[in-house]
Amino acid sequence: MAEELGKIEKPAAADYKKGRKLYFVPLIYGAQESPAEYVKKFDQYWKQVEDQIGDLELKLGKVSRIYHELIPSGGEEGLKALKDLNEKSHEAVQSRVKKGAQLEATEDAELLTEFMDWSRCLAMGLQNPKVFNTVYEAYTDAGKKRNEFISKHIDETLKTDEIGILFMKEGHQVQFPPEIEVFYVAPPMLDEINRWLRDREAQLTQERKNKAAKKESK
Repeated sequence: MAEELGKIEKPAAADYKKGRKLYFVPLIYGAQESPAEYVKKFDQYWKQVEDQIGDLELKLGKVSRIYHELIPSGGEEGLKALKDLNEKSHEAVQSRVKKGAQLEATEDAELLTEFMDWSRCLAMGLQNPKVFNTVYEAYTDAGKKRNEFISKHIDETLKTDEIGILFMKEGHQVQFPPEIEVFYVAPPMLDEINRWLRDREAQLTQERKNKAAKKESK
């Protein structure tokens, strides 16, 4: 079970001297067209993430391995792909690579593209129940295999007494190896961003309903 950083008491150095550890960072994405209100929260979130990771590293040790969702390449190639994907997590990763950490190829490219393609199919709004069930089963199967790959890869690459960090969206279903102690990074801004996104979605949904109602009334 992951431990929330805000609830961790300052440990004695000997308590965490041995064993594999993984810092889990909930991945939040931004976009150029995002409202200014969200951008402010987004920037503050990543500042808090950096502060909390730094606190963990002071207490428990520096990161040796880095894992990031949607990145099927390691090293410099992975860093280039990450820069296009998420500028903020790229900054956090790059600063640790400069200190000697290794960016791992977290995803299997074939499984990742299969999972994303099935996801796009579902997003199209399929009408035929048979087609929907077929696509959903394929999507679920691809997602399961993808999660199993990520878990296995972390287990194989995170060596004895090493510390890793995983950047991945919340709601993932990756089952971490039981002997790896997971520390959940939970900045205060995380709940605020999730609440803002829920409110924003509710607002947009209501606006769509109002437009549809006006169209039907004409």
